[in-house]
Amino acid sequence: MKALVAYFSASGVTAGLAGRLASAIDAPVYEIRPAVPYTQADLDWTNKQSRSTIEMQDKSCRPALADTSAPVKDADIIFVGYPVWWYREPSIIDSFLAAYDFTGRKIVLFATSGGSDIGAEAPARAAEISKTTVEPGKRFPANATKEELKAWAEAF
Repeated sequence: MKALVAYFSASGVTAGLAGRLASAIDAPVYEIRPAVPYTQADLDWTNKQSRSTIEMQDKSCRPALADTSAPVKDADIIFVGYPVWWYREPSIIDSFLAAYDFTGRKIVLFATSGGSDIGAEAPARAAEISKTTVEPGKRFPANATKEELKAWAEAF
């Protein structure tokens, strides 16, 4: 299996998990970054006018990516990680999935959250946007071990 671990992280929690997953399966890691980085004010979920709240209310929103240099062509399977926002994937994940040709590749989602599950909507949306096979994902606690991550990833 030639894998790639691609992730978006606003606070560093998902970045840590993605790094452990990449290390566990000996895969390169790629950070999905927005062209305009999120500020603390942008991430204020209690503010109905914050950037992230507005983006999450519009399921067609596709924030611009900082780059499109993820080495997806070098991988058979792409693990895509993100924090759960408003019970789904952040809109920047949808931008990532729309930006590449995933033909012949499998996408596996993973998420971090303080309590929300990954949900059933994310895999369906990811498959529709990426036009490829998307495996139902899993939410991990921030402290998931390399061993746990490796055992999970090897199932794909």
